[in-house]
Amino acid sequence: MAMFLKIMRRHSVVAVGFLAPSVIGFSIFYLIPFAMGVHYSFMNRSNGGSFVGLTNYKELLASDSFLKAAKNTFLFTSVSVPITIALSLLLALLLNQSIYFRNWLRTAYVLPLVVPVASVVLIWQLLFDWNGAVNSWLHELGVSRMDWMKSEWARGVLSVVYAWKNIGYNIILFLAGLQSIPKDYYETAELEGAGAIRKFTRITLVYLTPKMFFVVLMGLISSFRIFRETYLIAGDYPHDSIYMLQHYMNNMFLSLDIQRLTSAAVIMVVCLIVLVTGMFTLERRFTSDLD
Repeated sequence: MAMFLKIMRRHSVVAVGFLAPSVIGFSIFYLIPFAMGVHYSFMNRSNGGSFVGLTNYKELLASDSFLKAAKNTFLFTSVSVPITIALSLLLALLLNQSIYFRNWLRTAYVLPLVVPVASVVLIWQLLFDWNGAVNSWLHELGVSRMDWMKSEWARGVLSVVYAWKNIGYNIILFLAGLQSIPKDYYETAELEGAGAIRKFTRITLVYLTPKMFFVVLMGLISSFRIFRETYLIAGDYPHDSIYMLQHYMNNMFLSLDIQRLTSAAVIMVVCLIVLVTGMFTLERRFTSDLD
C-alpha cells in the first residue's frame, strides 16, 4: 500500500509539472485579466476610482448600441448555428455512403480548416463586393447591382461565411459518430421492416446525441467569435444588422471606455457560462437515458 501511494504521488508530481505551464499561462493571460475586468466593471474609473455597484451595468443595459449588438448576436447565433449543424449532418450522411464524388467532398470540407482567415475574407470580398462576381452574375441576368454588406443581406452573407468556415469541423465529428454506430442495428431494423426515416430517427440520431451536443456547443462558442470575419469584411462600423457584441467591445476599447467594455465582457461571459452549463446538463440527462 505504501509503495502504491508513493507511485501515485510521483505520478501526481509529474502531472502537475506538465500542467503547470498551461495553468500559469492561462492564469496570466486570461484568468487574472478577466478578474481585473470584473473589478473595473464595478468602479467609476480605472485609476483611483470608487465602487459604484451595478451602475455601469444599468447604463450598459440602457445603451441602444449595446442592445442592438446583443440582439444581432442572438439572431445570428439562433439562425446560423442550427442551419450549419443541419448542413453538416446532411453532408456527413452523404460522405458516410459510397458516392462517386465523396473524395472531392472530403477535400472541399477540409479546405476551410487550413485556409487563413484573411484569405477567406479576401475570397468573400471578391464575391460580394460592388464590382464582385455575384453582382456581375446578377447584372448579366438583368438584375441591378447590390451593395451586399451595406444592406439587410449582410447577415445572410455573414451566415454563409460562418457556415463555410465551420462546416468542415462539424462533418469530421459527425463522421466519427456515424462510423462508430454498429451496422448490426441497421440490419436488425431492416429485418423488422423499418424504413429510412425510422432508422434515422431511432438509431442514427439517438447514437449521435453525444456528438450532437458537442457540435452544438462548439457552434455556439464559434458564433461568438465571428468578429474576425465581420471586422475584416465590413470594418469597425458595419451595417446595423451585423453589428455584434465584439464590435461594441472593440469600439469601447478604442475609445478607452473601460467600464462599459468590462461590463459588456462580463455579461457576455455570464451568458456563455449559462449556455455551456445548460448544454452539459442536457447532455448528462440524455446520456443517462441512452445508457
